Amino acid sequence: MRGVQGKGLLCLCGKRPPVSYVDRVDYVISELVGIFIMVPSVISLKSHNSFSLSVSASCLRVADTQDKLIEGWRVASASQEPVLLLGEGSNVLFLEDFSGTVLLNRLKGIDVREESDGWYLHVGAGENWHQFVEYTLKRGIAGLENLALIPGCVGSAPIQNIGAYGIELQHVCDYVELLDLAKGKTIRLTAEACKFGYRESIFKHQYRSGFAITAVGLYLKKEWSPVLNYGDLVKFDPTIVTPQQIFDSVCHMRRSKLPDPKTMGNAGSFFKNPIITQQHAEQILREYPNAPQYMQADGSVKLAAGWLIDQCKLKGFQLGGAAVHEKQALVLINKNNAKSSDIVELARYVRNQVAEKFCIYLEPEVRFIAAQGEVNAIEVLS
Repeated sequence: MRGVQGKGLLCLCGKRPPVSYVDRVDYVISELVGIFIMVPSVISLKSHNSFSLSVSASCLRVADTQDKLIEGWRVASASQEPVLLLGEGSNVLFLEDFSGTVLLNRLKGIDVREESDGWYLHVGAGENWHQFVEYTLKRGIAGLENLALIPGCVGSAPIQNIGAYGIELQHVCDYVELLDLAKGKTIRLTAEACKFGYRESIFKHQYRSGFAITAVGLYLKKEWSPVLNYGDLVKFDPTIVTPQQIFDSVCHMRRSKLPDPKTMGNAGSFFKNPIITQQHAEQILREYPNAPQYMQADGSVKLAAGWLIDQCKLKGFQLGGAAVHEKQALVLINKNNAKSSDIVELARYVRNQVAEKFCIYLEPEVRFIAAQGEVNAIEVLS
C-alpha cells in the first residue's frame, strides 16, 4: 500500500478535503480496486450514557487536567465543532449521534481541612459522587449520608442541585470552582452565587456553555443533626441513629426500588417532582386524600411525580424498546435495545397522560442532547 500524506488525500468524490478536516479526523483506510476508501472514525458513547443507547460522537477526549480540558475545547472550537462536557452520562438522553467532541471531565482529588466546628472539603469534579459519600463516612464525617447512591460525578452535583431524602447539595455546598475554557481562568462562585433551586442552578443558564466545573467545595458541620423525614428513615430514633445507619437505609431503599444502570439502562428519576399552587393541590387531595404532598416555604405544594404516574397505571407500560419501570414509575428504562426515539415517545406519552388526569405537565429532569448540543426538553416533548 502506498504511503499517504495528509494534503494528498482525496475523498471518494475526488475532492480534496480541508486540511483541518484531515488533521482532526482519524481514518480507517483500505485499498479497494486501486483506490483508497476513507471512513471517518466514530466513537461509541454507549458506555458513556446510563441509558446504554447506541449513539456516537466524532471525537472523545478524556481530560484529567485543566490544561486538557482547555486544549480539547480550543481544538474543537477552532474547527467550529460542538463540544459536550460529560461526567458519567447518568443524567442525559442522547436524541441522536453527537456531531462534535465529547470531553469527559476526570479531574480528581479530595482535600480535607478540619476546623473546630466542621470540615471543609475540596473535591475534584471527576470524583464519583457515591464513592465520595463513602469516603466521608469512613473518616467520621457526617452530612452526606442521605445522598448515597446518587449516580454521577461530583461536578454534576451542583448543575442539578442533586437531592434525596430531605437533603440537597445547596445545604452543604460552600463554593463551586468553574473554568472559563476560552480564557483559561478559574472562577470561584459562592453557594449563594450558584442560584440553587429545585433541580436548578446558574450552571444551566449563564454558565451552560464554555465553562467547566472543576471542583466543588463543601462544608460539613461537626454538630450533626439527622434528617429523617422521608421513606424508611422516619422509623429511626433521632436521638440514637448514626450516619452509617442512615446511609445503609438509603442504599437499601434505592437498590430495592431503582434499577441498576449497569444491568438495565436508565437515568434515574426522569421527571422532576412538580410544584403547584395550594389551590390546585387541594383539588387533587379532595379526590386523592392520601396523595403525598410537601408544603413549600412560599405556600406552594410539591407533589411526587412517581405517584402521579402510578395513578395513571403506567408501571410496566412499554413503547418500542422503552418502558416505565415496574417498581418505580418515575424511572424510564431501556428494556429491550431501545432507540432514543422510543424513550422520547414514552416520555411524551407519560407526560400527556399525567396532564390529562391531573392538569399537570411534568418537566424532565434529564438533559436532552441533540447533534449540536443540549436542547429544551420540554419543547421536544410538547
